Amino acid sequence: MPDVRLASPQGKWILLTTVLGSSMAMLDSTVVNVALPRIGRDLDANLSALQWTVNAYMVTLAGLILLGGALGDRFGRRKVFVIGVVWFALASLLCGIAPNAGVLIAARALQGAGGALLTPGSLALIQASFHPDDRGRAVGLWSGFGGIGAAVGPFVGGWLVDGPGWRWVFLLNVPLALVCVPVALRHVPESGDQQAHGRFDVLGAVLGALALALVTYALIEAGGGGAVVVVSAVAGVAAAVAFVVVERRRPDPMMPLDIFASRQFTAVNLVTLCVYAALGGFFFLAALQLQVVVGYSALAAGTALLPTTVLMLLLSARSGELAGRIGPRIPLTVGPLLCAAGMLMMLRVGPGASYVADVLPALVVLGLGLVTLVAPLTATVLGSVSVVRAGLASGINNAAARAAGLIAVAALPLLTGMGEEAYREPAAFDAAFDKAMGWCAGALVVGAAIAAAVVRRPRPDCKRPECLRHGGVMAPPLEGEPVRKRLG
Repeated sequence: MPDVRLASPQGKWILLTTVLGSSMAMLDSTVVNVALPRIGRDLDANLSALQWTVNAYMVTLAGLILLGGALGDRFGRRKVFVIGVVWFALASLLCGIAPNAGVLIAARALQGAGGALLTPGSLALIQASFHPDDRGRAVGLWSGFGGIGAAVGPFVGGWLVDGPGWRWVFLLNVPLALVCVPVALRHVPESGDQQAHGRFDVLGAVLGALALALVTYALIEAGGGGAVVVVSAVAGVAAAVAFVVVERRRPDPMMPLDIFASRQFTAVNLVTLCVYAALGGFFFLAALQLQVVVGYSALAAGTALLPTTVLMLLLSARSGELAGRIGPRIPLTVGPLLCAAGMLMMLRVGPGASYVADVLPALVVLGLGLVTLVAPLTATVLGSVSVVRAGLASGINNAAARAAGLIAVAALPLLTGMGEEAYREPAAFDAAFDKAMGWCAGALVVGAAIAAAVVRRPRPDCKRPECLRHGGVMAPPLEGEPVRKRLG
């Protein structure tokens, strides 16, 4: 039984290293959006390259995060966590010195693979290390500090872009890793799942990531047409079908398909796809809109987006408590509708827009929508399956959210007619942004309708969320040991 007490020096060191590790991945998934216009100018990159700068990271992270959790269970959570931190830092260094967009995109894909190793391990290390009496408070501090990191991330990113330069958005991860790794090796006890057995579902992980990558490529490059786009789309669909076949036939798959026999679990994941597709598209385009059209600096754009994260950090725990009393259907219906209203309010954000009169009200409404829905969504995911599969359910839900975001980033420029040089043309980008907000709001309304029709109150004895304070906006919190199921 784990016996480290939170008040002990070792407990504080464990908390520090897990917060640093998870913050590296969380910051990188948010601050890069603020740096995109400067990256485009410095590397002479078109809109497709900027899309890939975001999506290359998300493809490997979403495709491999379940495998990363299983590797920690088998080979040691501390070991895999440390490998992930080192991998992430080296990939970040490569991003920081990238001479062109191609190298940057490849390095971002490597970053995502490192994130898939370290992200699941952060919370798992806390659960495996701390005494049961201290575990809840440790998880609360971990999620709270992580939320603070997410809140200051866009501000720090904007300051770096306007000051030392966008490359420091990535290079900052190197000193964080230099602190994190030795602390982990010295103070964090090793742990694993003694019942882990069998082979890993590497084929399933590769097919999942390949399907996401090929479909994303087809969507991003569809504007140019050509046989390569068609072949990529067909190959992506074929890889997705092969993934389903492999997962159905393996004795211990990465993603057991029978988990979707729960109607509630399936419905909540559909809501997740709708919500996080809208959010992924919004945060990708909003940072560009504020800089390209409104004329904000990177620092001002990053600071402008803070209200949504701050509201989540301050109020998400109370929202979770309310949902526990009234059930999840109302929050999961009202929350997306509030988010949709906030995105439609962003239609007022154009040339000469006032932050107080135009930008801030939209972000506050969006933030209140996120506060309303995120904690109940996580609770409903955990409550829709048996307790022993709660960690797996959370991992699938987290991966689904990230996949939805990357598909949205790939698809929205195509759906709204953005050209390759749109982010250099304020009028054209503004028109396309308005159309994109309509698409995002529509996705949120669909999510709300699914929740209203299908979602019901979880069983009273279900597993409850531990990450009550959540500041991340790109995916729901990853709860529990992400993959207790061995990957066949």
